[in-house]
Amino acid sequence: MSGPALRIRGLRKAFPKVVAVDGVDLEVARGEVFGLLGPNGAGKTTTLEIIEGLTTADAGEIEILGLTWEKNGKEIRARFGVQLQSTSLFNKITPREALDLYGSYYPKRRPTQELLELVQLEEKADAYHVTLSGGQQQRLALALALVNDPELVFLDEPTTGLDPQARRGLWDVVKRMKSEGRTVVLTTHYMDEAEALCDRLAIMDHGRVIATGTPATLISDLAMPSVVELTFEGAAPDPAAFAARLGQAVEPRSDLWEIRTPDPKALLPRLLEAVEAAAIPFQQVHIRRATLEDVFLQRTGRSLRE
Repeated sequence: MSGPALRIRGLRKAFPKVVAVDGVDLEVARGEVFGLLGPNGAGKTTTLEIIEGLTTADAGEIEILGLTWEKNGKEIRARFGVQLQSTSLFNKITPREALDLYGSYYPKRRPTQELLELVQLEEKADAYHVTLSGGQQQRLALALALVNDPELVFLDEPTTGLDPQARRGLWDVVKRMKSEGRTVVLTTHYMDEAEALCDRLAIMDHGRVIATGTPATLISDLAMPSVVELTFEGAAPDPAAFAARLGQAVEPRSDLWEIRTPDPKALLPRLLEAVEAAAIPFQQVHIRRATLEDVFLQRTGRSLRE
């Protein structure tokens, strides 16, 4: 089918004390993994809940797979899957029973055993939900989102609270969904997750989309290929005097200084010489490439994790 998987225009939602979504426009192509990236409170979850039909917008238009909630609600529900931030199930339901139950609600469904294998829960198929680890519960929630063989899948902070191994396991499932031709829309505040999974993404802050593009394009638009970090054991000291000595901007970030540079090889000798001359008690020097965190810092002046 032609046309985007998702099209949003002028989406707005206000609550008594905050405007959660403030005029969001988005378009997601079929077959791509699209990310909504931003800190907690940026409006990502509210945006998804409106798209999913769980919350009513104050204004705006939404088109899902060429359909609208006003005219095609039943068909939309049959063709998309949702993993919420948290999924509540009976303590003594098993993954196999949950998948059988949820699958019975749809005219089209994927086999339970196939889903158990996809999310690597075969060995826990008949274990009570209450006995599953956090990562296993998240994988089951993802399997439930796929039970109706959806064309479009929404994942809201799918890896929050998981250990690194469990996160990587869920990444593999998302990549598998893309290889199957499904469209995936996910929210995250993990920049490495967005870079690893997303074909394109939108960065949100205070209910608005402040940048859209591929991760590589957003980073390259900074014209800042490298960052030199000077780490301290305690809080980073005020760098004003040191920046004047170095002749280059130095930005304090908690327990480190950041110095943006297109040529770290040329900067390092000058930096170490200035550090020694000023007797700065640093812990280590680290060079890294620019990331989506730097994009967000430049756009908003604050960290994704704030």
